[in-house]
Order: sequence, then structure tokens, then C-alpha cells
Amino acid sequence: MPKLLSLFFIVCIALALTACAGLGGGSVQNESGQAFNVAQIPAQDELPKFSAETPRDGMPNGWNFYRIAPYKKNTVYRLETYQGKTVLSANSKTSASGLAVKLRPRQANNLWLQWEWKALGALPDADNAESYQDDAPLRILVAFDGNKSKLSLKEKMTFEMASLISGQEMPYATLMYIWSGKSPIDTVITNAHTSRIKMIVVDSGWENLGNWHKHQRDLAADYRHAYGEAPGEVIGIALLTDTDNTKSETRAIYGDIELIRKIPK
Repeated sequence: MPKLLSLFFIVCIALALTACAGLGGGSVQNESGQAFNVAQIPAQDELPKFSAETPRDGMPNGWNFYRIAPYKKNTVYRLETYQGKTVLSANSKTSASGLAVKLRPRQANNLWLQWEWKALGALPDADNAESYQDDAPLRILVAFDGNKSKLSLKEKMTFEMASLISGQEMPYATLMYIWSGKSPIDTVITNAHTSRIKMIVVDSGWENLGNWHKHQRDLAADYRHAYGEAPGEVIGIALLTDTDNTKSETRAIYGDIELIRKIPK
């Protein structure tokens, strides 16, 4: 993949977390490709729950569709009844697109991310440590604000390029929780194109396909582990199922994703 197109991929994922994805001057596109004004997207206090929805085609309430790049196919997301509750299904066929929620900024300390998910199809060729094989059946991304003046010259140039491409700024840092085919659990993988995206493996391998996996993650602790510094405010959440690099197909299910404030003991 040419370097500029790779940068497009990184920019679109990162900007989607603040509901500013897209290559068309800071616009988000719906599933039919129609653009709408980013400024009109309200920041939310909570993450909308899939379980509170009625099964149907189309976007879950409160979530915004984002396209990785105009030349990539879209992953199909749908609200459906599964084992007695409404969930979000993802069907990816050589595709990459996601859903995002813009959040009102909140402190990361004592803030936990809780979710459950299920992978239904293996991606035997996927390897998240290799940029040309970096696909995953399930990903959840968390965007953080921060002091961009501390970034290296290389990262500042990446941010400037992102601004030129999209008309919007990238978040200071992103944590990406992934189901990886090959990397062990708790591995931290730095994105090949920018150090401002860190992947944390929370599930690994294909032995447990078809089983629900529940996770609770301390966002501040994970951020310190990945970046070696205290986190800024959390400003967005996104999800992504992608198979574009391995030219493969998979199906996965997302249950509710929640932010929980825990009081220290």
C-alpha cells in the first residue's frame, strides 16, 4: 500500500473517534455515502447500548458510520436478535469501516471500559504486528486528548498532514483493544505508521470462536502501560471489524460497550 494511502487509513480511524472521519474536508459519511456536517454531531455523555434497540438494518442510535477510505468496501453492521438480546453484528468481506461515538471529555482516572464480544470466523492470515496483514474480527478504539506540543517532529508532521487531508485534528493518542490471531494476550503493538495508536491484545487465537468474551479494562492503567505517561481526557469511542488487508471474510458480534466510573477503595 502506498505510504500516502496508509496515512489516509490512520487519519480516518483516528479522526473517526472524534466523529470527524472521512477524506472530504472533515465530513462523516453515512452508509449510502452521503456526507453531513461534523459540527452538527452532538457530543454524548454515555455510550448508547445496542441492547436497548430494536433489531433492524441501519445505524444504531447515537453511533456514526465512518469510512476508512473511499476505495475500500464497507463492513456491514446490523442490529439483530442473538440469544435473546439485541446485539450489533458485523459482516466483513474484504472490507473496512466502523462506527464511532463522540463523547464529552471526561477524566480517564478510575474510568473503566466494559464490553463483551464474540468472533464467529477465523482470519488465519491476519497478523497485527505486520502492517500488510493487520486485520481483526473485533476492535474497540478509545481516543484521548493531550498536549500535542510534546510530540516529536515526525508526529507533528503526521498531525499536520491529517489536518490538511481532513480539515480536522487527530486525537493526541488512541488505545485500540483487539482480538488478534497471532499476538499473545497483553501484547502492546505500536501502529506501523504512527506511535500515537497503540493496540492492546485482549483475545488471541481462534480456539474460542463462538464464545462470548467479557472484558473490563482500566483505561488509565492501560494508557500508562502503553504510552508511559498519564492519560488526558477520553473524547471518543469507536469499533471496527476489518478484513481488507488479508482479502478475507469474517463475522463478529458486539454486545454493549460501557464506560464505568469506579470509586477507589
